[in-house]
Amino acid sequence: MKPAMETAAEENAEQSQERKVNSRAEMEIGRYHWMYPGSKNHQYRPVPTLGDRANPLSSPGCFECCIKCLGGVPYASLVATILCFSGVALFCGCGHVALAGTVAILEQHFSTNTSDHALLSEVIQLMQYVIYGIASFFFLYGIILLAEGFYTTSAVKELHGEFKTTACGRCISGMFVFLTYVLGVAWLGVFGFSAVPVFMFYNIWSTCEVIKSPQTNGTAGVEQICVDIRQYGIIPWNAFPGRICGSALENICNTNEFYMSYHLFIVACAGAGATVIALIHFLMILSSNWAYLKDASKMQAYQDIKAKEEQELQDIQSRSKEQLNSYT
Repeated sequence: MKPAMETAAEENAEQSQERKVNSRAEMEIGRYHWMYPGSKNHQYRPVPTLGDRANPLSSPGCFECCIKCLGGVPYASLVATILCFSGVALFCGCGHVALAGTVAILEQHFSTNTSDHALLSEVIQLMQYVIYGIASFFFLYGIILLAEGFYTTSAVKELHGEFKTTACGRCISGMFVFLTYVLGVAWLGVFGFSAVPVFMFYNIWSTCEVIKSPQTNGTAGVEQICVDIRQYGIIPWNAFPGRICGSALENICNTNEFYMSYHLFIVACAGAGATVIALIHFLMILSSNWAYLKDASKMQAYQDIKAKEEQELQDIQSRSKEQLNSYT
């Protein structure tokens, strides 16, 4: 009778210890879900057994692999990258050609003396070199942001197994948020600056349209309709001729350089606007990724504490079993 009673006591002790472990774990999980409501969406899948890994019939097919890979693509970052590349390409390519056409128009019609627009030519040449740097920088920066989007997307974390965040990773994500914000503000200035040549060319084009209109065409007042490019401040006031009137101005508007430069400046301004929209899109994506990393780091810390406590409870349970066995 005594061994049977001792065995029943041991079983009751083991069951009580297991109930304590389960109840404490459930309390910890409930407390974490109450503190961090967003963590309820996290799903923990069991680790496959060795038999499941070794079974070739359980491996997914080509279609399932393709669906899994497509699920890991950060489509928001991909759209923002394509928009950023397109905007920068339009701004840099069209702006470079339009600046060269502007210099040709000034040299041929508004400032025949080279010394009068020497400073403007140097500034335009410097801007063309800056355009080369902008194109190269944003090509690399867009790729880096796309890669950051891949490695912070929850779908990619599930594809690559267990995910753990570090303080360095969260710091890098925060640095990208700050840098993208600064670049977005800078591109707002670029967008506003790119609208200046569009305004200038529009004024010249609208003046030419007035000259071509039936009300003024063929009359003596046509030669009194002029455009003085010196008032925009791009060439000095002593530049000659600096002012074009009447039929000469109409001939300038009919040239291929004026037509191409005007429309290329419009496209470059649109490209700058598209780049601003892309950077705003990137800023929203990076902010959400940083918030996800912060939540994942809290979840990781909780899992470490939970595993440590469970290990301590298991050690206590094993020691209690040893003590019960020593009494028998």
